Amino acid sequence: MDFSLSDEERAIRDTARAFIRKEVVPLEAELLRRERAHQPGLRRDELRELQARARAFGFWGLATPAEYGGMDLPAVLQSLVWTEIGHTLVPFRFGGEADNILFYADAAQREEFLVPTIEGQRISCFAITEPGAGSDAANIKLSARRDGDDWVLNGEKTFITNGNDADFAIVVAVTDRDKGVRGGGTTAFLVDRAMGWRSEFIATMGEGGPASLVFEDVRVPHRNILGEVGQGFELGMKWIGKGRYIIPSHAVGIGERALRMAVDYAGTRETFGKKIGENQAIQWMLADAETELEAARWLILRAAWTVDQGLDARHASSMAKLYGAAMINKLVDRVMQIHGGMGYTRELPIERWYRQVRLLRIYEGTDEMQRLIIARDLLRGYTKIGGHLA
Repeated sequence: MDFSLSDEERAIRDTARAFIRKEVVPLEAELLRRERAHQPGLRRDELRELQARARAFGFWGLATPAEYGGMDLPAVLQSLVWTEIGHTLVPFRFGGEADNILFYADAAQREEFLVPTIEGQRISCFAITEPGAGSDAANIKLSARRDGDDWVLNGEKTFITNGNDADFAIVVAVTDRDKGVRGGGTTAFLVDRAMGWRSEFIATMGEGGPASLVFEDVRVPHRNILGEVGQGFELGMKWIGKGRYIIPSHAVGIGERALRMAVDYAGTRETFGKKIGENQAIQWMLADAETELEAARWLILRAAWTVDQGLDARHASSMAKLYGAAMINKLVDRVMQIHGGMGYTRELPIERWYRQVRLLRIYEGTDEMQRLIIARDLLRGYTKIGGHLA
C-alpha cells in the first residue's frame, strides 16, 4: 500500500502551489480591503488575467480533454490541485473549464457554447434547483412546452451559482409530466440570456451570491436541447455528482492554511505570562483539528482514486463530502476561538472562512442527503462495510 505521489504528481502539485503563493495570495489584503468597503473582491478582468498567466505555463482546463487544449488530469491530481487553490481566500480557479455535462453537446453546440466557455469567452451556469426542489431535485416544476420548432419555458430556478454573470444557462425542465422526472420526463436546454430569462441577485452570509433565474415564455429552439429529450434528470445527477470530491478537496486547503495560522498564533500569543500554546485547552483544539484534517484528506483522495479506477464513486464521494464539510466547519471555528477577538475581525481571513465554509454543508448535496445515500447503500447491500479492502 503506497501512499506516495509520483514524480509527475508532485511536480504538478508543486507548480500549482508555487503559482498560488506567488500570484494569488499577495492579492488577499486588497481583496479584504475591498470587501470591508462593500466592493467586489476579485473583478472578472483580474481573474482572467490570473488565468492567462497560469495558462502560459500549462495550467489550463484541469478536467478538460486534451482535444480541447486541457490538461485532462486524473481525479486524484485534480483533488490535489484544488487543495492548493484552497490555500488562498481569493476566489480563484484555473481557467479552461466547462460544465462536465456540456461535453454532451453536439457539433454545432460545441462551437456555440462549449468551446467559447473553455476559452473564457462565455460564462455558463447550471440550473436545476427551484424554490420547491432543492435536495429533492426530482420535484422540479419549471416546464418546457413544445411549440413547433421551439420549446417555451416557464418557471423559476433559484440559488444558481454564476447565475448573475452567466451568458447562458443549462436548464433542466419538465417536458413530459406524465413520465415523471426520473422516468424520462425532463430535458436539458442551452438557453442564452438573450432569449429572455432574467436573473435576480440573492444576498447571503457569504461574499457574492447566487441568483434566481426567471423564465416567462422564454422560447428556445429545439436544436438547443443538450443530449436527448428525456435525459435532463440523468445529466443533472452527473453534474451534481462531479463536485462531491472537489468541494472537500478545496476545504482541505482552507483547513491547512487556517490550522497553520492557529499554530503560529498559539506559538507567539502570550497571556498570563506564557504562550497560549502551552495551555492544554489550546493543544487539544490543535490536535483534534490536525487529526480530523488528515482523516478528511484520505477520505477525499480515496473517493478521487475510485473515480480514476472507473468504479462507482458515489458512496465514497458522499462520505468525503459529508465528512469534509463537517470537518472544515469545526476546524475554522476552533481557529477563530484560538485567535480570540482578532479572529472575529475582518482584518484576518478567519471570519470570512467562517461564513464561506458553512455553505459546504448545504450545496451540491446537504449533509442529510449524503447520510441518506450512505445509509441507503448499506441497507440495500450496494456496498459492504470495509468492502474497499476486500
